Amino acid sequence: MYTGAGIIKIYAGRTGRAFAQRMCAYLGTQLGDAETIVFDEGNIFVRVNESIRDKDVYLVQPIGREPNDEFTELLFWIDAFKRSSANSVTAIIPYFSYAKGDKKDEPRVSIRARVCADCIEAIGVDRVIFMDLHAAQVQGFFKKPVDHLLAQPLLAEYIRRQGIVDDNLIVVSPDAGSAKRAHLFANEFGCSVAIGDKTRYSHREDAKVLNIIGDVKGKNCLVVDDFSISGGTLIDIARGLKENGANRIFAALSHNVMNQKAIDRIENSDYEFLVSTDTVECPEARGSKKIRIISAAPMFAQAVKTIHDRAPMSTMFDQRISKRLMDMSFTEQPSLLDD
Repeated sequence: MYTGAGIIKIYAGRTGRAFAQRMCAYLGTQLGDAETIVFDEGNIFVRVNESIRDKDVYLVQPIGREPNDEFTELLFWIDAFKRSSANSVTAIIPYFSYAKGDKKDEPRVSIRARVCADCIEAIGVDRVIFMDLHAAQVQGFFKKPVDHLLAQPLLAEYIRRQGIVDDNLIVVSPDAGSAKRAHLFANEFGCSVAIGDKTRYSHREDAKVLNIIGDVKGKNCLVVDDFSISGGTLIDIARGLKENGANRIFAALSHNVMNQKAIDRIENSDYEFLVSTDTVECPEARGSKKIRIISAAPMFAQAVKTIHDRAPMSTMFDQRISKRLMDMSFTEQPSLLDD
């Protein structure tokens, strides 16, 4: 059980409870007593059922499959904690959907990530923790401290434990935007990188992979990306890899935001398996033969412990802590694939 600088008070919004409970299991503590009520017309009401005066509190709320309701609830929680005289409020947002809206790349559009950052800070947050933002520069939209965790160590270790890292492996980025992520994996495994030439013609949740840049003939391919919604890009890149002579194909995602239709597409695809973290609850993945979930909750829990102890975040990379995080991510978390 964690016995550091006072009791860690972790709370959760509606869609963050399972993830928060896994964090609490790592820390040996209990989830805070609070509740969310959604009235018939959609009005959201939040309430803390215990005193948090002068406490440092941590709220877990992914902005994922119900982004508008989840974001509104996040703001209400921060306000409730501040009005309850909490000493500090840290927002833990494992997946931040609006990070896609990071720039004004066409006329008369909103920079949505910046609007969200302004709202979160205006309501009184003291710190924010994310994992694998779609655009890393979103960190710069905040004046308050931001901790940006990476799923790559967890995913890379899982891939390594599957025994598929060898001289025949190549890491594939679906597009140029994910090339940096692909190079991180490639450096980890000591292999080369191929890149898909992807074009998106509209804001629809699909895109067309026009070509594969790199030699994948006879190679085992690991496709890496930060998230998938429709599965369209994943399916398209797999088809292109096969057409270019690829052998076995796998995928690793930081976040799984896929619906049932997307899950079915993966099930009927050339992928042998797709591994992702549990930053977004994906009940549709239960029973899937190809989709595997590992938990990022221990990593977030360790980050919270580090912040709470006023220790430098670099201590998270201590080899003993890293091994414990890996082992718990793979063996002790409640599997989303179990009925």
